Parts: sequence; structure tokens; C-alpha cells
Amino acid sequence: MKEISEEHAFRIRRNLKDAGCGLPVVTQYLDLEQRQCRREQYRLLSCQKSMLLQKLHRIQYKIDCLDHLVYTMQQEDEEQRRRESCKKQRL
Repeated sequence: MKEISEEHAFRIRRNLKDAGCGLPVVTQYLDLEQRQCRREQYRLLSCQKSMLLQKLHRIQYKIDCLDHLVYTMQQEDEEQRRRESCKKQRL
């Protein structure tokens, strides 16, 4: 088993926390670090990344929905301005 310095463990904890990982993931990662299970560390990080990407895609979909609504409103407003302009020209 590999001994991890306190400074190294602190940096790992901070990095994983900044990446949105909870305490169970941090603890598991540090355990894997001590046991030098690099393949499992990669797997764990890959799972976390996948989870973040899924969240990102759900949020992106919501943003796209709002953008579509704004676009539709702008199209309706433009059509309304054209109609009003035509009415004024006929008068």
C-alpha cells in the first residue's frame, strides 16, 4: 500500500470537490490511490465525468427550449410589425 502525503491528499480532495464529487467518491478515490489501483481510479473519474455530461445535456436542453421560445416570440413580433406597417400604408 502506498502512503499518501497530507498535502497530496488535500489537493486530491480539493480537486474532486471542485469537480462536484461527494464525500463517498472522494473517499473511494483516496482508497484507490493508496492501493495504487489506477485503472479503478480512471473508471471512477470516467463515471463522474459521464454523470456531469448528462447533467450538462439536460441543462442544455432547457436552454434550447428557452431559446426556441424567444425565437418564436421574435418571429411573432416581427409578423405583427409587418401587419401594422401594411395597415398604415393602406390608410
